[in-house]
Amino acid sequence: MMPPPSEPSWRKPAGMLLILVLIVAWTVLIASASRIVGVWPWYAQAVFYTVAGVAWIWILPLKRLLHWMELGRGS
Repeated sequence: MMPPPSEPSWRKPAGMLLILVLIVAWTVLIASASRIVGVWPWYAQAVFYTVAGVAWIWILPLKRLLHWMELGRGS
């Protein structure tokens, strides 16, 4: 016998929307630095954009957000 379907949670759509907003905000922030970064040598630009592309994972609390989306509590 199958368990009854659980009621859909509002946390998953809200969390997905929040993740999209955070990605857009981070992208705008990094792109706004292009006036300054654009005059750097190509290797410095490569390092900057590589670090910026990876750093948003550490800066934004995505692990906690994903945990909240799944279980309903942060951790």
